[in-house]
Amino acid sequence: MRRSILVALCVGVGFLVVFGLIQLVPYRVTNPSVHHEPGWDTPQTRRLAAAACFDCHSNDTATYWWEDIAPISWWITNHVDDGRRALNFSECTQRAGGESGDAAETVTNGSMPPNYYTWLGLHSNADLTAAERKQLAAGLRTTLRGWHCGGGGG
Repeated sequence: MRRSILVALCVGVGFLVVFGLIQLVPYRVTNPSVHHEPGWDTPQTRRLAAAACFDCHSNDTATYWWEDIAPISWWITNHVDDGRRALNFSECTQRAGGESGDAAETVTNGSMPPNYYTWLGLHSNADLTAAERKQLAAGLRTTLRGWHCGGGGG
């Protein structure tokens, strides 16, 4: 009995030491300055995009306190980095004939924002109604026409 308590104690202390050490790995979401947003077609489109898209697709990412704790922070940071590479509303440049359909299509087909983003009541403002999805998709088509924002989507 005494030996099993000692083993459990050693395992617990070992876990806490490893958990504490991984907090020293500086892999957290950063927010570089906003260089240039696209010319939004309406304030409503920007409001919907900010609510549903900006946490992963802009340099204005808001995280909950617990999302800064490793290893969760590693997953969140990787997710945001991937999102920004695909489309970053903070890194837009004007470009003749820019493609605007990809971002609108992902909103229309429901793959963006991903459903898990609003699980457990988190990010409830991103839980768009069908009408809001339609409005956001139409606004993105208009807004991103002639713009290049990051790696894709516009």
